[in-house]
Amino acid sequence: MSNNPFAGQNILIVGLAREGAVAARWLAERGANVLVSDLRSCEQLTQSLANLAPLGVQSRLGPQTLDLLADIDAIIVSPGVPQDIPLLISARERNLPLSSEPRLFAQHCPAPIIGVTGSSGKTTTTTLTARMVEASAFRTWLGGNIGTPLLSHLHEISSEDRVAMELSSFQLLYWSEQSTSVPGNFPWQHGQGISPHIAAILNITPNHLDRHPSMSHYTAAKTAIVAYQTAADVAVLSHDDPATAAWAETGRVSIAVGSGQEKCEFRLNGRIQTFGLSGEPANEGAWIEGQHIWLSQQGITQPILPISEIRLRGRHNWLNILAACCLATAAHADAGALAEVIRDFSGIEHRLEVVRQHEGVMWINDSIATSPERAIAALNSFEEPLILLAGGRDKHLPWDGWANKVYQRARSVITFGEAATVIEQALHPIPRHAYLKEIYSSEDLQHAVELAATLARPGDVVLLSPGDTSYDAYGDFAARGQHYRDLVKQLT
Repeated sequence: MSNNPFAGQNILIVGLAREGAVAARWLAERGANVLVSDLRSCEQLTQSLANLAPLGVQSRLGPQTLDLLADIDAIIVSPGVPQDIPLLISARERNLPLSSEPRLFAQHCPAPIIGVTGSSGKTTTTTLTARMVEASAFRTWLGGNIGTPLLSHLHEISSEDRVAMELSSFQLLYWSEQSTSVPGNFPWQHGQGISPHIAAILNITPNHLDRHPSMSHYTAAKTAIVAYQTAADVAVLSHDDPATAAWAETGRVSIAVGSGQEKCEFRLNGRIQTFGLSGEPANEGAWIEGQHIWLSQQGITQPILPISEIRLRGRHNWLNILAACCLATAAHADAGALAEVIRDFSGIEHRLEVVRQHEGVMWINDSIATSPERAIAALNSFEEPLILLAGGRDKHLPWDGWANKVYQRARSVITFGEAATVIEQALHPIPRHAYLKEIYSSEDLQHAVELAATLARPGDVVLLSPGDTSYDAYGDFAARGQHYRDLVKQLT
């Protein structure tokens, strides 16, 4: 272990969720002295602690007091941990390096990384990209914010492989320069951030404002994915999104952050590609013209396939496909593989997923829609009469645009969960000439499904697209979506 730079380092893991547990194991195996801290009880973490104990990992459960920082060299923060807790504020004041499992993986990964972030469409785009690259005969790893934390597979990955990572704003907070800005002997890159070799920002719309102090703070967190690229890298941006379109046009990112309106500003060093539905880009990239997907890269422009062969519903998914074409081709996927994957791809669970056709009614699970913006995209994906199920825990996001779309597209709305009153207030009063006729309130998702079954007529679509998080009643959106599936399949 004498040549191992982690040997003897005192590492604090804050939050023993999936990423925290994997990071604790990986670091302990390399000789670090690992201490894990979590607010949950020993009974709730019995299995995780038992798995780590043989490696010498220590634990401190319960309140996270500042004495946890004594003799600590660096901290790994799980994405579910708010960045403004006193422990992390004090760590920054002491100039302790803060990082995360995805960043730790990226800094030691031998293969090129394709990173994807955005307010919506991340999982679909990342999955499409991975399948396109895999169909081009590259061994491909998919992870980040989805699947198993990739650090646990690092020993299996070679320089000839490809890695596709979905990255959330909470994960990207720890990829920036500010997180590792002090000198020291900890073996991470101090004084500079890290960005993937190929990176995309799909869109920037209000999201997670219950965790980020402002929209500008949230936006700045997203931009870490391209902030530290070099001229050998590729930045993929939407030319339909106002924020990313401006960055692509000027080659610069400029965001006023904080009460003092400090500037988060940098030049885009990577080769810029853009994608969108608003015509051919000025840069390299992907677009739709004449009912075909087109791709232009390295001076070659070619059609990929007709849009009639796309199985995914919704124009927002066309954008995801275009972004994936740019990303996969930058990773040396071939055009034939792109077309093959697009033709076969029917979507991912909990994303406009068809659960059942029952008595002429289509039941759709879009539990992933945890913001009003995502729910708008779902509403735009159907021409059939809609019964919309909306609710959950409010994220303090604007509902005005959502309400205007609901007036046009939904015949009935059924609210549920903690945010029911907020949603109902956003819809009242219903405009006189709106298509929306009825708003109902239900106790929970079960009662919402039962009520929808009594209201639905043949030819209708019952759409679960909540517009809010699931944390008032479920562990995550997937658990909510699974419960919805079960309830719908039980209908007789």
